Amino acid sequence: MSLRRVVVTGLGAITPLGSTVPAYWEGLRAGKSGAAPITRFDASKFKTRFACEVKGYSPDNYFPTKEGRKMDLFTQFAVIASDEAIKDAGLLEGVNKDRVGVIWGSGIGGLKTFQDECFNFAKGDGTPRYNPFFIPKMIADSSSGNISIKNGFRGPNFVTTSACASSSDSIVAAYNFLRLGMADVIVTGGSEAAITEAGVGGFNALKAMSERNDDPETGSRPYDKDRDGFVLGEGAGALVLEEYEHAKARGAKIYAEIIGGGLSSDAYHITAPDPTGEGVVLVMQNALRDAGIRPDEVDYINTHGTSTPLGDGAEITAIQKVFGEAAYNLNISSTKSMTGHLLGGAGGIEAVASIMAMQHGIVPPTINHFTDDPELDARLNFTFNKAQEREINIAVSNTFGFGGHNTSVVFRKFRD
Repeated sequence: MSLRRVVVTGLGAITPLGSTVPAYWEGLRAGKSGAAPITRFDASKFKTRFACEVKGYSPDNYFPTKEGRKMDLFTQFAVIASDEAIKDAGLLEGVNKDRVGVIWGSGIGGLKTFQDECFNFAKGDGTPRYNPFFIPKMIADSSSGNISIKNGFRGPNFVTTSACASSSDSIVAAYNFLRLGMADVIVTGGSEAAITEAGVGGFNALKAMSERNDDPETGSRPYDKDRDGFVLGEGAGALVLEEYEHAKARGAKIYAEIIGGGLSSDAYHITAPDPTGEGVVLVMQNALRDAGIRPDEVDYINTHGTSTPLGDGAEITAIQKVFGEAAYNLNISSTKSMTGHLLGGAGGIEAVASIMAMQHGIVPPTINHFTDDPELDARLNFTFNKAQEREINIAVSNTFGFGGHNTSVVFRKFRD
């Protein structure tokens, strides 16, 4: 059977840099840091006391009070970003909702809800008194469920959970469902809201996060010699993916075409990346093969680039193995230097960033670079500290997760 073309017709985002796609993109282009001292709880006793929070967020600005109380923060972010993308795509009228699905990604789900309910039980007299919304708020699929319920979308509906690769996996799953004819439109992306006592304490225990409390804005510094871990972020990124003929028939605006997706596993360690980068080599090779393109056709890679000492080096090693001499013609950047790491939501906002970069011909920078890492090839263009103008015809978005989950998504500038 012939596979159908799939295009992007809507974008949505709520991020530490801005609560809409235009605001988010402006923050990326300006090289703005989203990191600041934590306000969601008293972090004074934690090793890390800063994060990339969504600034000035209140659910009352988006939801009736009773409705907001029924959703964990990660689901609120999912609904907000998807609302923007759905409106942007013009999906509210004139589509067959039996053929519209939601495939969402979240690595952790309702961590705040789970934590609060356990705290409340521990403070009590041992009698189990749990909020009736505890389970519906906590489970990861409440995100896709709420999006479909709000909009009446009756097509495929589920959530992918693969740590930090979750929302890229949701995008690849949506792409496959569409090109195989199992739906006409799918709202996809991912969200996370793990800036809680449990989230920060847990990642501190793994020694995974930056502890640069004296200078939080520069805490996330991918590829810098003195990087000391990732900065936790929160928010959501949403895409409306649509079969091309369906989009064309309804006169939809088209941002880009998705032309490939690759998955692989490191099969190495539950948290550490394979230092040889072999799993990452495989995932990029799989993605390029699926897209039917050569390595030298890629212009930009939005890297996983979390600012961890081991992870950054393994990814760069893999890029050089896959792209060879063509690696020196690429622009590489890690937008996590600005947004922090959204865990399961990372692939969603980074897909939006990659598409906006193609739209505007601007590569967002890797900020907070101060000292070259002698272990990394200085001839590569890491787009340090300042955005660069460049025509981008093909962009790759990489995301990798604890457990060795690797995913690469390939976008191309749309041509009719």
